[in-house]
Amino acid sequence: MLSISLNHSLPTVPRLVTALPGPRAKAIVERDRAVTSPSYTRDYPLVVARGQGCMVEDVDGNVFLDMTAGIAVTATGHAHPEVVKAIQDQSACLLHMSGTDFYYEPMVELAEKLAFRAPFPKGARVFFTNSGAESNEGAIKLARYYTKRSLIVAFLGAFHGRTYGAMSLTGSKTVQRANFGPLVPGVTHIPYGTHASLDYLETQLFNTMLPPQEVAAIVVEPIQGEGGYIVPEDGFLQRIRDICDRYGILMIVDEVQSGMGRTGRLFAIEHWGVMPDIMTTAKGIASGLPLGAILARPEIMTWPPGSHATTFGGNPVACAAGLATLQLLESGLITNATHMGEHLQAGLTGLHERFPQISLPRGKGLMVAVDLLDEAGNYDSKLRDHIIQAAFLRGLLLLGCGKAAIRFCPPLIIDGNQIQTALEILSDILNSNS
Repeated sequence: MLSISLNHSLPTVPRLVTALPGPRAKAIVERDRAVTSPSYTRDYPLVVARGQGCMVEDVDGNVFLDMTAGIAVTATGHAHPEVVKAIQDQSACLLHMSGTDFYYEPMVELAEKLAFRAPFPKGARVFFTNSGAESNEGAIKLARYYTKRSLIVAFLGAFHGRTYGAMSLTGSKTVQRANFGPLVPGVTHIPYGTHASLDYLETQLFNTMLPPQEVAAIVVEPIQGEGGYIVPEDGFLQRIRDICDRYGILMIVDEVQSGMGRTGRLFAIEHWGVMPDIMTTAKGIASGLPLGAILARPEIMTWPPGSHATTFGGNPVACAAGLATLQLLESGLITNATHMGEHLQAGLTGLHERFPQISLPRGKGLMVAVDLLDEAGNYDSKLRDHIIQAAFLRGLLLLGCGKAAIRFCPPLIIDGNQIQTALEILSDILNSNS
């Protein structure tokens, strides 16, 4: 097992000391291939040894600028000292007792704080999970239980997870559904983000194949994540709220990727002033520890004891990390996400003006994406993949999403110099590709 020294601070910009991947990384990748599932998606051979802030160091001593945050998870940065201390302190007292069967204060305290900040008029009730997929599974169970209806409306391009219920809501890529059927019945997908799609729902589906009085919920991401960081048309989310009110349908908002300060608000739905009935979250809630939550209006979360439960969800250590994370978010990181997001979008707009193969940026806060285009203006996924690989070889970590998009979802502690470094690396790649 590799021993890593924690006695030195990482630089705040990339530093490469070996060819990539280095010898230790190569060896670990080979070991991994022999024993782990081939279903894991690895975009490039990064073997991480430790992280600090917005930087990660690999096993060969190469240091990378992380614009992925572990897929929008490490909201407060890698190994934030206040989060680490909260984890250490709680671990020394209690690792586990299962909140399904017993009580402990960190779980209650985090639920209180989330309930207070939820965009509901009378607070919320909270059910803790281990992940976004679990949160979405529980949300559709709760919606069906409360409404006594079975049908669900979801959106093409959506990603809600890969467990059976969540996968049945997901409409992102065929590989995520192929050969796994039959899926959970009763889910209908429509295009995302446009009023034309909602026109089709109301004037066509509701009058032909989808009785609205049998629809339990409409499940929507306020900004579509894996589908491409798509921001919906103005009024789209408000109109879903109106449709739900008209037909007694619950509005479930999936904030797994967009929530916890990423867009410059604690929850992205707050940008539109829309009140959901049920909201799911995970990823950034505990800065890297497995934790998710279902938040619902109190009059909706009425299922009885034993109807839904979890062994590990709301683990005391994860909740301690969640409390520390929430404190950091509300003491300045949400504001930083707004300012740094504006800086990032301005820089990406400058790149668009110089390089026609990169689209104008879209998104809110530090949930931003650009598409890569060919000479005819069509999506160019090969160019996108090339840029992600080239960025890795220059010490910049990026991820794709959508048809040909690069997403930018760095830790919310990122500073202007680091954003400028990322933009300069992208400019260098685009220049060399011209």
